[in-house]
Amino acid sequence: MALENRRVVVTGIGALTPIGLSVYEFWNSMMDGKSGAAPIKSFDTSKVETKFACELKGFDVGEYLDKKTARRLDPFAQYALAATQQAINDSGLNPESLSDDERAKIGVIYGSGIGGIQTFYQQSVTNYTQGPERISPFFIPMLIPDIAAGHISMRYGFRGPNYCTVSACATGNNNMIDSYLLIKNGIADVMVAGGSEASINEIGMGGFNANRALSTRNDSPETASRPFDATRDGFVMGEGGGTLILEEYERAVKRGAKIYAELVGIGLSADAHHITAPHPDGAGAILSMEMAIKMAEINPGEINYVNMHGTSTPLGDIGETKAIKKVFGEHAYKMNLSSTKSMTGHLLGAAGAVEAIATILAVVNDKIPPTINFEYPDPECDLNYTFNKPQDRKVTYALSNAFGFGGHNTSVIFKKFIL
Repeated sequence: MALENRRVVVTGIGALTPIGLSVYEFWNSMMDGKSGAAPIKSFDTSKVETKFACELKGFDVGEYLDKKTARRLDPFAQYALAATQQAINDSGLNPESLSDDERAKIGVIYGSGIGGIQTFYQQSVTNYTQGPERISPFFIPMLIPDIAAGHISMRYGFRGPNYCTVSACATGNNNMIDSYLLIKNGIADVMVAGGSEASINEIGMGGFNANRALSTRNDSPETASRPFDATRDGFVMGEGGGTLILEEYERAVKRGAKIYAELVGIGLSADAHHITAPHPDGAGAILSMEMAIKMAEINPGEINYVNMHGTSTPLGDIGETKAIKKVFGEHAYKMNLSSTKSMTGHLLGAAGAVEAIATILAVVNDKIPPTINFEYPDPECDLNYTFNKPQDRKVTYALSNAFGFGGHNTSVIFKKFIL
């Protein structure tokens, strides 16, 4: 088969989120407009300004890993392995039945925006209070962002390309994009792609408070993530992981795999503007979306739904809205858009993967997830953001954006699969 004819489809998904510890729970919670935000329970918040977040609720690592293995993994890697086990099971792949040649063509690109920050914090305290001789020998392997990809490959024996791409909050999308390109170019036949994050701790919350990125709506955590609302005051920290199994189309059909959707377009760009603030006119986001649409070989008017980056920050929501208007023109007012971060919070390096799953499910179910917590209109945010309730709509093409500190912009387009 000529390389240009290789198609990439999604055959498995796994999600570990603040509003559901499985894909089924995640989707149903979105349809119910459920907020994952609540007062933080994992540490004493008396010294941090923001005292709430979207934590995982009821996660039992023992359902996925034995105690010894779990102790040697930072939570971000635990989340990665849990979401990946879900996706592998969902895909119908049986790693034990694979030949050596097949294993060599299955890779893992799995990232984290920050990596093992919980381990870093704990071991820094140990170093300060007890000295360097008490630092754990697992400190560095637990810290580095690429270790999740390493553990996934070792667990399943996947011997294809193995690494992580780190691009802050665009990480999940970038890992999917790299995986897509490897399959398109014949380097791999199947890729495990996604992202995970576990940054709800003293130093994580303190750091984001220091750069004024987080909401401080402590009196009403569940309504704090309110993208496009005039009273938005910052994002809400989330945690979890999302995994997608991307597979070459003919291989998937041959093995009788369930196919969720086809990944048909990717876009990448840089703002070249500021370390944390997005370009005010969405210049980089425009380039990213235009590239994805061009690669998908469709017209902008064929996009039915956009899962926006939509962080609930004053500047970010306006910049992305401006970019969408520039790319789509009058069609911008005819599409449905939403920010699922209104429910999950911002999962940082996991956001792109989790939101891609939300986008795929919108394509599969012809139903648009809502943007919850809207109360007060912002005249600069005047599109159809699917406020407060889900909406039925035929979705053939859907686009998902993910942007990151450093000016990283990524866009992916999924197409409804019809055999």
